[in-house]
Amino acid sequence: MLLDDYNPLSGRMLTILDQDANLNEILMPQLDSAVVEKAFRTMVLSRVADDKAVILQRQGRMGTYPPNKGQEAASLGPAMTMGDRDWFVWGFRELAGLLWRGLPLEQYYLGWMGNEYGNHYDPDLRITPTSIPVASQYTYAVGLAYASRYQKENTVIFAFTGDGGTSEGDFHESLNAAGVFNLPIVFIVQNNQWAISLPRSEQTASDTIAQKAIAYGIRGIQVDGNDILAMYAASEEAAEVARNGGGPTLIEAYTYRLGNHTTSDDARRYRVEEEAKEWEARDPLNRMLKYVRSREILSEKKIESVWEWAKTLVEEAAHKAETTPPPSLDDVFRHTYESMTSNLKEQFDDMKKREESQ
Repeated sequence: MLLDDYNPLSGRMLTILDQDANLNEILMPQLDSAVVEKAFRTMVLSRVADDKAVILQRQGRMGTYPPNKGQEAASLGPAMTMGDRDWFVWGFRELAGLLWRGLPLEQYYLGWMGNEYGNHYDPDLRITPTSIPVASQYTYAVGLAYASRYQKENTVIFAFTGDGGTSEGDFHESLNAAGVFNLPIVFIVQNNQWAISLPRSEQTASDTIAQKAIAYGIRGIQVDGNDILAMYAASEEAAEVARNGGGPTLIEAYTYRLGNHTTSDDARRYRVEEEAKEWEARDPLNRMLKYVRSREILSEKKIESVWEWAKTLVEEAAHKAETTPPPSLDDVFRHTYESMTSNLKEQFDDMKKREESQ
């Protein structure tokens, strides 16, 4: 098992497809060409959509936004292994995984535009709304996993946070509870080397984040987070273990935040340019592009058409999002409780009068 061979004490990081597209054939997961093509299309769409979101924010058409660039593989790999009844509990930079899961891009945009309809996901997708407090995602995952077991569902919860989240109490409490109750959770830490402006070296004295799993009696593994195949293989095995009663796994996706923390940040104030350039050579999308070319999975003409398809879809999604009206006053009040309390009804009536008088 990969989880045994690459356990945190081994000092090894799992890589299957390196930055030069060299492939470890022995560890290569079983993926047919159609799945690889879909994964490539999803990564391209995520990159184009992410770039568009930054532009929208700069133009005042979207709120503060956390760029995903360079971290596409870290969420896409796990998402590709999920079953229909599994849960996707995301944090900030999981756009590629959300797209694979089936979230409409315009709905993703709506959320960052401050339109609450952006968080009204199709229940069948089993995606939770994002939560700004880092590592809070892990506490939700524990609750979902415990509830799913109570309801006798064969469900695995995939939960994401960043390296900064590992300094939060929620992270440690969640791993402890998951270990004690042997819950079916795959915890993914997107270690992008920076918690806003705090470098990984000042985040923890641990050699790896994966080794934190040992203290809680659960499995852990450090994976090249820019390697879509390694992320898929590790997640697939962790999900299988969880689904068969083997408990949780902590996956450290070793990656890098190529962009700013958010659009209100300027990483040039605390990062050296050489560091970012070094990581650009490990870009997961470029790595995937080299792979589909070297294996002749896609022709140059097909690759070009994928980019054009993504650009068209992104423009359509942005237009749909910008032309979607905000929730009505009725929606704001009627979805606070199952039925409105007398105090809430009084407030609603007052606000309704104010709205009508304007």
